[in-house]
Amino acid sequence: MFESLSLNIGAFVIAAIVIGFVGVKMTKIADDLAAKTGLGEAIVGAILLGGSTSLPGIITSVTTAADGHAELAISNALGGIAAQTAFLGLADIVYTKANLEYAAASATNLSQGTLLLAFLVLPLMAIATPEVTLWQIHPVSFILPIAYILGLRLVSSAKENPMWLPKKIPETLDKAEEKTENDSSLTSLGIRFALCGLIVGMAGYVVAESSIAIVETTNVSESVFGSLFTAVSTSLPELVTSIAAVKQGALTLAVGGIIGGNSFDVLFMAFADVAYRQGSIYHALTQSQSFIIALTILMTTILLLGLLRREKHGIGNIGFESFLILLLYLGGFLLLFFAF
Repeated sequence: MFESLSLNIGAFVIAAIVIGFVGVKMTKIADDLAAKTGLGEAIVGAILLGGSTSLPGIITSVTTAADGHAELAISNALGGIAAQTAFLGLADIVYTKANLEYAAASATNLSQGTLLLAFLVLPLMAIATPEVTLWQIHPVSFILPIAYILGLRLVSSAKENPMWLPKKIPETLDKAEEKTENDSSLTSLGIRFALCGLIVGMAGYVVAESSIAIVETTNVSESVFGSLFTAVSTSLPELVTSIAAVKQGALTLAVGGIIGGNSFDVLFMAFADVAYRQGSIYHALTQSQSFIIALTILMTTILLLGLLRREKHGIGNIGFESFLILLLYLGGFLLLFFAF
């Protein structure tokens, strides 16, 4: 992007700040749009909110894939999912009444988490199978969007007609339903959303191009840089909004927003595969990407077990599951940094 390494780093940092600030505003507007349209948060919220917070990551993965940097593109997608799962551990620290997994258990969150595990297995299967493509696109990249849409229907059904409910306790009282509707018109909200989307999209493009320049200048591993710095920077809206939701008492929204957003983020790999014109992007990956997928599956499994087990208090007033997720994230990426 620039010839100077310091300028590329500066551009990366500024773009990350823009993503964090504007991305949060965009998420709030998308939430108002979901309420204003009357179509419900299960579908509109999952697509609009998930898409709005994920827009920087999509731009980054697609841009880097189109430039031939397969490892950077996929590491950004997978690293973002791992980082966002770890964000729930930070949100658990903020919520002091009880462990977040204890208070936010719901059929919807468990359904979304189970689907996320299935979505993450599909790229692993693509990596392990022979390279077969259609128009230079692997069949898994066609399956992922279809599976996501069908998954949304399952999640919506679990919310509207749950076959079982978790035991209610005082800490599960969710204040998300107390939100008042925004007075702005649908047109005004739509224009503001589009403008924020344009700004965030441009910032995501800057993150992508500056990331490529930094990797090429410093010879840092694409897997390490993408899964740590790029992924975290494009995931800042999820961090801020999850902590804000917990502070407002919207516990199910905090957990469901992360898990649902992670499911959407798996689609980054399908988008990147379309942009990557050198064959199947899954077969251009290395052991480090397989390691990140396995780490993310493990972290998500622990989160689901926490939602099922519902330990009220744990280590340092956070759940044992949250503590273990944070430990795995830090340990896993230290291993990635030094071993790959």
